[in-house]
Amino acid sequence: MTIRISRRALGAAALAPLLPAPAIAQAYPSRAITLLVGFAPGGGTDIIARFLAPSLQEEFGQTIAVENRPGASGTLAVLAMSRARPDGYTMLMTTISASAVVPPLMSPPPFDIRRDQTAVVHAATVPLVAVVPTNSPSQTLPELLARARENPGVLNYSSSGVATQQHLAAELLASQAGVRMTHVPFRGTGQAVNEILAGRIDLAIDTFPTYLPHIRAGRVRALAVTMPQRVEWLPETPTVAELGFPGFDAVVWYMLMAPPGVPQPIADRWVAAVNKAYANTELRKRISDAGFIIGGGTQQEAATMLTRDADRYAELVRNANIRLD
Repeated sequence: MTIRISRRALGAAALAPLLPAPAIAQAYPSRAITLLVGFAPGGGTDIIARFLAPSLQEEFGQTIAVENRPGASGTLAVLAMSRARPDGYTMLMTTISASAVVPPLMSPPPFDIRRDQTAVVHAATVPLVAVVPTNSPSQTLPELLARARENPGVLNYSSSGVATQQHLAAELLASQAGVRMTHVPFRGTGQAVNEILAGRIDLAIDTFPTYLPHIRAGRVRALAVTMPQRVEWLPETPTVAELGFPGFDAVVWYMLMAPPGVPQPIADRWVAAVNKAYANTELRKRISDAGFIIGGGTQQEAATMLTRDADRYAELVRNANIRLD
């Protein structure tokens, strides 16, 4: 009996065993691509997806439809992507919390962070900055930590929710400094910002795009940045690592993901497309002006970033007894 296979009816994933790698890459894409985002429009994940979409659309010659599917700290979109056909037509722009930190805290976990998603390429990073109200007596981070050490549990810090990067960065700092502060979670970044501007919160460690306008306007005081190196927006502000905590590194990263089992030639096309987009000077400037650090690089670098931070924050969560109620 002869079985006839219609190539038109099969997607790139189904053709993978039948076609050599160059043919798969050449045939893809032949229709519109959906790029899922697990948060509402206007957040960092959505912004970087929409920055990249026009360049990717031009490179692939097909529509890149950014589709927002907010919910459950971004994990609903990751779950939808993980269940999609691995043919490169459903991709995801995700963030460290949705893909590496929050899922293991859920009961039961909605997906396996290693098995159910394929890291493709690092899209961007957002630095975090430690800020205090202008009426704070702490002029430096060491002064703030000294106050916290002398008054265990009295000083507080804000976040936009349990197990967010703001929360984990503050816990990481407290752990390494040997101090105890009180976590005050809010339902969103906006509410947390209002409280520290009003002087009711002692410390916030949050993203640069959130606080940079307030720092420049003198409404809050920047004490330190959480990346290993200083950042271009505030070159005079020291890093946490410089202030006695070597190797301290807490950032928010954004990453392009594909469903498990995506053919390697298709993943390679996306890596090449993102790196090509970042070669554009105008796009790089727009992203930098918005407070993001350009990503790119190899797929292996992205995979290493995912697993490294998943392991690192899992240990922090266990030691700090952080739970999602």
